[in-house]
Amino acid sequence: MEETRTRGGKRVAPRKRRGVRLPPLWILAALVVVLLLAKGVQVVFFSAPKDPAVPEWVRQELLEVNEYSRPGTELEQVNGIVIHYVGNSGTTAQQNRSYFAGLAQSGETYASSHFLVGLDGEIIQCVPLDEIAYCSSQRNVDTISIECCHPDAEGKFNEATYQSLLKLTRWLMDTYDLTTEQVIRHYDVTGKECPLYYVRHPDAWQQFLTDLKNTPSTDT
Repeated sequence: MEETRTRGGKRVAPRKRRGVRLPPLWILAALVVVLLLAKGVQVVFFSAPKDPAVPEWVRQELLEVNEYSRPGTELEQVNGIVIHYVGNSGTTAQQNRSYFAGLAQSGETYASSHFLVGLDGEIIQCVPLDEIAYCSSQRNVDTISIECCHPDAEGKFNEATYQSLLKLTRWLMDTYDLTTEQVIRHYDVTGKECPLYYVRHPDAWQQFLTDLKNTPSTDT
């Protein structure tokens, strides 16, 4: 215990010792990083790759950069996956890819998607994963889009398309560390009836999300 001091015959309480005030933790962390870099130590920040290599079961047929279907604009982050239907029943993934490519000449509209899933379960990539696609309106800037083919106007995906959609979506979720809450319909963005069957049958959409949770992670 510190002794009581006197001043002019009066007792004076001892001065309180002030503790050393440390800077906030974020400043300390920043200083550590700076020191490591100064010493030539490589500091690695873990994050999903901006344009990951797609699995071998995805056929990559990227569109040429153009104003109407592949603007080449950087996709800075991925916060979700948006599911669509092509709306043109009976058409194939290849036909829809050709339609996107043709917009470069026709200029009739702005449209594309990152992936197309066909009637036989084939998957075609049209736009790199580090670029935006013209598919999900205001969510183009932070989502990956998947367009699915369907055999008739009802819009329900056949089994081959459905299983490939599950596999692809699961891979994207694992790659970008997303949950099923971040897998949405085009309808959830704009109110458009897309994908039609899964808007008019919300129970089927909930079943898809359940199936997605039960789909095992896929190897590339």
